[in-house]
Amino acid sequence: MSKNSNQNNQASDEQAPTLEEANELIAQLQAKLDDITASGKQPYPNQFKRTDYAQDLQTAFEGISKQEIEEKAANGEKTQVNVAGRVMLNRGSFIVIQDMSGRIQLYVARKELDPETLASIKSLDLGDIVGISGYIGRSGKGDLYVHIEAFNLLTKSLRPMPNKFHGLADVEARYRNRHLDLMTNETTRDTFMIRSQVISGIRQFMLNERFMEVETPMMHPIPGGAVARPFETHHNALDMPLYLRIAPELYLKRLVIGGFEKVFEINRSFRNEGISTRHNPEFTMIEFYQAYADYHDLMDLTERLFSELATNILGSTEITYQEETISLQAPFARVTMSEAIAQYAEGFDIAQIDNRDYLADYVANTLRQPVKEVFGVGKLKTIVFEETAEHQLRQPTFITEYPAETSPLARRSDDNPEITDRFELFIGGRELANGFSELNDPADQAERFRGQVAEKDAGDDEAMHFDADYIEALSYGLAPTAGEGIGIDRLVMLFTDSASIRDVILFPHMRRKAD
Repeated sequence: MSKNSNQNNQASDEQAPTLEEANELIAQLQAKLDDITASGKQPYPNQFKRTDYAQDLQTAFEGISKQEIEEKAANGEKTQVNVAGRVMLNRGSFIVIQDMSGRIQLYVARKELDPETLASIKSLDLGDIVGISGYIGRSGKGDLYVHIEAFNLLTKSLRPMPNKFHGLADVEARYRNRHLDLMTNETTRDTFMIRSQVISGIRQFMLNERFMEVETPMMHPIPGGAVARPFETHHNALDMPLYLRIAPELYLKRLVIGGFEKVFEINRSFRNEGISTRHNPEFTMIEFYQAYADYHDLMDLTERLFSELATNILGSTEITYQEETISLQAPFARVTMSEAIAQYAEGFDIAQIDNRDYLADYVANTLRQPVKEVFGVGKLKTIVFEETAEHQLRQPTFITEYPAETSPLARRSDDNPEITDRFELFIGGRELANGFSELNDPADQAERFRGQVAEKDAGDDEAMHFDADYIEALSYGLAPTAGEGIGIDRLVMLFTDSASIRDVILFPHMRRKAD
């Protein structure tokens, strides 16, 4: 075996190996596996049973001194443990392993271990997975460790670990090799632990509010529930086109019609749109619907949800996002779309807010955005808001009074039929939630669908189809209802101070390397 066969053991601050060096390391690791097999040992045993986790031990012994631990051991009160994890550092007498909870050191007492065990420990490489039986001790530097009494090599790593000090510095490499990113990057692990806590926290909050968790189809005969371009597939047995869902809304409202008056679904949805720091074609959101409620009730509920999540997960309703302090303490600001345009649209004459010609000129010549003949006042007003105000809404802000033209599923306002009882929540310049009092007039809903079909015929790929089955269901009677969708990926971005949505999705979609 090469004299450099243990170079993967050494603590090093070197740059990533060249391709030739990497291939040599891989060959050395394979040779070690071959040696294990030739010796008659099982190279991938599965008998070791872990009883303890690294962070649990660190927490349990926090504040207990080296002297106290040694005195208990002298009195026959050793704390026996079984730990397992991946080797992250090998410094000879001390080895650092990492499990799902964190890291802990292992102490190699050379005079106490038999030669075969010592040889196995000496041949360890970074990335190997080991199981250790022993007892708790504390080093002179104050670090907790497990004094090795029995050693088990459970898995031999056949690829060199990324540089342990810098991890995967290349962002694209981190996304493509998330397993390596999780091994070496504590920030990445923390991000996805918080993501898990956000999802479980949302679920528990909704259950406490007496919502019922449900599941609805992911393949739809007609895409609906949002204005977006769907992914299309084909069902061979039925010989019919199907669409990956862009939202579960129309199915969830059928459940409210059926008598399940408070429902929610934490769902994966799919939209055939561009990829950006805010968009991924496959994403996670929660949608929920509550009978005998309106959009004001859901704004109140959303404030409580966000405040509770921040307090329980982050310990405070005041958080830092991209060097900006954001308060999630209720109440959040509530501003109409017209008020936001008046505040943020430079050079806009708010007196002309309902003048189509003025809006079209502003959109085309000031904002340099395309204007189609089918665009009405509501569509143009929404474009002005999105281009001028949306990115400037830093603190939590509910924008209300969305035009009916751009809200095909929302109930019209009793005071002004041109607007709807709808809100969107913006934080840090991004939309995180969209909710409204539901449209439960089947005739009005059918007319809105026909308007969407006209836009689709005019070339809008994101406009909705006419869903006759939903109109029929609505005709049986939908109680006064409010519904909302919250983007979980964007909420996790906020909670983890992540600039890109790819940072909070374990396996984001990327162009294939071959392409």
